[in-house]
Amino acid sequence: MRSLLTAFLSVLLLGLSGCGYNDLQRADEQVKASWSEVLNQYQRRADLIPNLVNTVKGYASHEQETLTAVVNARAQATGINATPELVNDPEAFAKFDAAQQQLTSALSRLMVVVERYPDLKANQNFRDLQAQLEGTENRITVARNRYIKSVQDYNVIVRSFPSNLTAKMFGYPVKANFSVANESAISTPPVVDFGGGKPAGAR
Repeated sequence: MRSLLTAFLSVLLLGLSGCGYNDLQRADEQVKASWSEVLNQYQRRADLIPNLVNTVKGYASHEQETLTAVVNARAQATGINATPELVNDPEAFAKFDAAQQQLTSALSRLMVVVERYPDLKANQNFRDLQAQLEGTENRITVARNRYIKSVQDYNVIVRSFPSNLTAKMFGYPVKANFSVANESAISTPPVVDFGGGKPAGAR
């Protein structure tokens, strides 16, 4: 009896493997890992913003509208509960992506404002924060691109025969993805050109 059960389980495992079950498992885990890295980098950016805003406020306090836009965009972006299940909900995923894009745009507008304040651009604390922000934006781009690739690989398995039958049986839906066409424009880091030397009046 035990040998028959072992043989049955062996046949079942081979059948699942042949139907793409193992491939689904691997691809799903890769998507989860890629998504986690995207969230980590977005959180890193969000953590930098309060210090950045406070530093800018010290030199450009009357730019309240721009500063408020950044603070509000950050609040909206961090207010979304980005669970691993979010990638299975296209509507929720789109809202998350839109909020992050809005924050990227608000930061870009802030950096345009910074250009008007030579003393701020020369401030060492601001320079350090700007370098960290640019580095984080670059890591966001890399993380998003990895996520795009992992979701593409996963979705091919989910949509292909016979693994699509296995995906339906075990509840593996097609996952939401970032737009590849807009990825370059979306992920362009905000840049401040500090120029060759310290401006007049720099501290």
